[in-house]
Amino acid sequence: MVEMEEKNNNAAQIVYFSHGGGPLPILGDPGHRSMVRFMEELPGKLRRPEAILVVSAHWEAREATMTGGETPPLIYDYYGFPEKAYEIRYPAPGRPELAELIAGLLQKSGIPSRIDKNRGFDHGMFIPLKLMYPDALIPTVQMSLLHSLDPAAHLSLGKAMRPLMEQNILVIGSGFSFHNLGAFSWHGKAAPDPGNEAFQNWLIECCAGDIPESERERRLAAWQEAPSARYCHPREEHLLPLHVCVGLANKPARVVFDDSILGKRAVAFQW
Repeated sequence: MVEMEEKNNNAAQIVYFSHGGGPLPILGDPGHRSMVRFMEELPGKLRRPEAILVVSAHWEAREATMTGGETPPLIYDYYGFPEKAYEIRYPAPGRPELAELIAGLLQKSGIPSRIDKNRGFDHGMFIPLKLMYPDALIPTVQMSLLHSLDPAAHLSLGKAMRPLMEQNILVIGSGFSFHNLGAFSWHGKAAPDPGNEAFQNWLIECCAGDIPESERERRLAAWQEAPSARYCHPREEHLLPLHVCVGLANKPARVVFDDSILGKRAVAFQW
């Protein structure tokens, strides 16, 4: 085991997790306690990366698009919260050369892409990273989803980026394994939810189960066939960062979080 860790000390690390409801994790919301604890402890279980790539549920574009600025601003893409939610700062630098590398890898696979030097970081990036790496020193690039929301296309994005696995970067799929806004418990604990339970169990079996990668990809491409799929994801933008992670990893995940967020069971995976 020690020898394996030494050989892979420059390999990429991948995590898919649920980033919570808007700025609530930063604002001390009790429904996010377990998530906040997980985020704060996660860096201690990872090698400190030289750069971070965040695939955020909160950015969709016609082509796969990467932030390319040296100092991207923050985008407060939420509304109706206390003033301090709009005073959050996270001055992480960008990494234009990583954006260029990713664009080149996608081009080699025939996937259209572009770099946006003006786009900032949305809360799918700065909320979890402020909990994980509050020093804001690690250069970061954010990547969009595709407007098509095609699950197979997002698996292909991950596959195209597999050469990144040779670098000491952290790839984060920032979404939410349950994202039905009308079903969350915003003011206390919710009642038992069999649909929520069934879908999280399906995700665990699919992503962490000992099955061939071709079968894993087939299941995720047809994710709408999973139990209570459309109840848990009326719209799939918070699930699709997982597809990018799975396509990139090309191996089974480990479950690193399985707890309640806003009264609903949510899971996180690490590769």
